[in-house]
Amino acid sequence: MADNQQQIQISSDPVKARYDKLHILQEMGRDPFKETVSKRDTHCKEIAERFDELEEKTVCVAGRIMSKRGKGKVSFLDLHDRSGKIQIFAKRDDLGEDEYAILKRWDIGDIVEVTGFVFKTQMGEVSIHATEVKLLSKSLQPLPEKYHGLTNTDLRYRQRYVDLIMNPEVKDTFIKRSAIISAIRKYLDGQGFMEVETPMLVANAGGAAARPFDTHFNALDEDLHLRISLELYLKRLIVGGLEKVYEIGRVFRNEGLDTKHNPEFTLMELYQAYTDYNGMMELTENLYRYIAREVCGTLQIQYGDDIIDLEKPFKRITMLDAVKEYSGVDFSTIATDEEAKAVAKEKGIEFEDHHKRGDILNLFFDEFVEEHLVQPTFVMDHPLEISPLTKKKPTNPDYVERFEFYIKGAEMANAYSELNDPIDQRERFKAQEELLAQGDEEANTTDEDFLNALNIGMPPTGGIGFGIDRMVMFFTNSAAIRDVLLFPTMKSLDK
Repeated sequence: MADNQQQIQISSDPVKARYDKLHILQEMGRDPFKETVSKRDTHCKEIAERFDELEEKTVCVAGRIMSKRGKGKVSFLDLHDRSGKIQIFAKRDDLGEDEYAILKRWDIGDIVEVTGFVFKTQMGEVSIHATEVKLLSKSLQPLPEKYHGLTNTDLRYRQRYVDLIMNPEVKDTFIKRSAIISAIRKYLDGQGFMEVETPMLVANAGGAAARPFDTHFNALDEDLHLRISLELYLKRLIVGGLEKVYEIGRVFRNEGLDTKHNPEFTLMELYQAYTDYNGMMELTENLYRYIAREVCGTLQIQYGDDIIDLEKPFKRITMLDAVKEYSGVDFSTIATDEEAKAVAKEKGIEFEDHHKRGDILNLFFDEFVEEHLVQPTFVMDHPLEISPLTKKKPTNPDYVERFEFYIKGAEMANAYSELNDPIDQRERFKAQEELLAQGDEEANTTDEDFLNALNIGMPPTGGIGFGIDRMVMFFTNSAAIRDVLLFPTMKSLDK
């Protein structure tokens, strides 16, 4: 190896030095990028957990070097894999002079394989005494400095791969996210629901109040949209007799970015025949408690500065009563759009010309109520104007059988007693088309095929949509949606 080191002078520049080391290895016929597999048989965390069984046994591990120390004839490395870390103890006398010289040239960030026997050091640390070592991949870009880590938030989101390496708590968040989604599936499958998939590219982007992303399908020369919800296709399946269906998938809304919104996000919608929004409230309580037990091991969840109690029955309140409680305005005494607009002006609530009484009630709710809903709360019975796909309340047709589920001021779910009257649904679509003509870019358009499905006949149905990302924020105590998305939407650096 000495001859090759003389041929290539190792630079003092950290990046150039890594390339120099790679070139030395390649000159020796030891190109790490030509390695194809590892004979790893054990993960790092297992070694400490099974020490009594594995002591003095030979194991093979593989992972990334995250620290190195020592001098002369002895070196210590900390090796990290998906499960955790293990200390590597390496001696020149055991590896041989050439192999040890190569090991001494390894850098933090390199991916290596180590074979050796399990033991405890004099300090009592479970370790591997290396007998064979192999470089599997050379890290050519230095990682952030150990004690300062990757702290720049923007860079963390843009380079999530580095964030996952440097910040163990980030990796834990996404492991927990996977566990949450698995728990959702396990619970719903156990309740007799069937998981399905529906189109992402649609001719009619309906089912929610949102602007879609538009695209063009060259083969058919047709304009299409990315879906904004899962609703209308899933309800077609209820018509088809599947009775209990759910989908977990990406939806896309052409809207702004903030701590609770990303233009593409994960939505879970489910529909159950022969029930209503009361059935969806019961399902929501049971699902949240199931996830809490399975993933967190407790029904008392820390979220920010608050302990959220999932054990008590979730609070239920109508939107009318909530607005009256927190704003002092009783909309049950307001009969006309004009009266509602006058009260809005008095309270400093901005509205648009096309807004009706129900729209303004909802604006009051957004302004005065949301932030107070810390503990789990179902806000029920929304105004008809903002709920074009929901059954009217038989006792008061100005309102519908709908609820939104809130925790700590954030909407976590939205549910309906689904409208199954095709005549009423056509009138609702017509009203939405009028709003669209007046400039409301989030209004729905008429979906003739969906109306045809309702004409075939849909049973009474309860439906609900859960924002999976917000659910993960809650169960992982994360402050922003970007913290629970592996690759959140970011503005291009060249803009």
